[in-house]
Amino acid sequence: MAVLTRDQFFAKLAPTVLRTRREGSSMFPSVRLAQNLLETGGVIHPWNNLGGIKVGSGQTNGYWQGEAVVKGTWEYVDGRSASTRAAFRAYKSVYHFYKDLDLLLAGPRYARVRSAQTPERQAEMLQASGYATDPAYASKLISIISRYGLKRYDALGSKHVPNPSELKDAESVAVLQDGLVITEGYLQDGVTWVPARQLGEALGAEIGWTGTQVTVNGKALESVLSESTGYVKVRELADELGLAASWDAEARAVMLD
Repeated sequence: MAVLTRDQFFAKLAPTVLRTRREGSSMFPSVRLAQNLLETGGVIHPWNNLGGIKVGSGQTNGYWQGEAVVKGTWEYVDGRSASTRAAFRAYKSVYHFYKDLDLLLAGPRYARVRSAQTPERQAEMLQASGYATDPAYASKLISIISRYGLKRYDALGSKHVPNPSELKDAESVAVLQDGLVITEGYLQDGVTWVPARQLGEALGAEIGWTGTQVTVNGKALESVLSESTGYVKVRELADELGLAASWDAEARAVMLD
């Protein structure tokens, strides 16, 4: 896996973090990003668990279907760190991990985390609620937030992103590639429409416009034009690029492989 700088790590995760915040996550984006760095050292592993969530009771849900990896870790017992091995949840994507973590934090144990009014307070309440055994967990999160200026993402996460006017009644869904949100999709009458230029160019396609239709690598596709942006069906765009588009009904997300 590619080695990322700290800025690259945060920038890569930011669209997924911001989407989950806009979907109602109680976690401040700054706290989530700081936790991801602290828990992983800045590496996005293939199992996509960026928060050290263990298998626990094994209760599956729409975002975790029971997959796991066993690896070494550190735990603090009686104030001393000790190496051990544990089973950690594995996820289809980082988006699935974030949504599963939000389900965990929705429980009574984490009420103080949800009610925290500042990132610093939320970091403290994660520790106070027993999320991690490290006695310096909160101070480490706060230090990362300050060092990398992560509060800038908190303001972005509060911004409302309206649907395109021509798709105003559609359901906004996540479109994922390599485990991360790559763009917004708009699900209407069983079809997911995506911004052709944003998504297509991110995937290496040549996007054009005939005056009435979007072209992908020279082929015209059925299109919806709204606010000077052309939208196409995600499956048709994927087909032109040799990708498979699958629908995860429980997670309400399109997966591009």
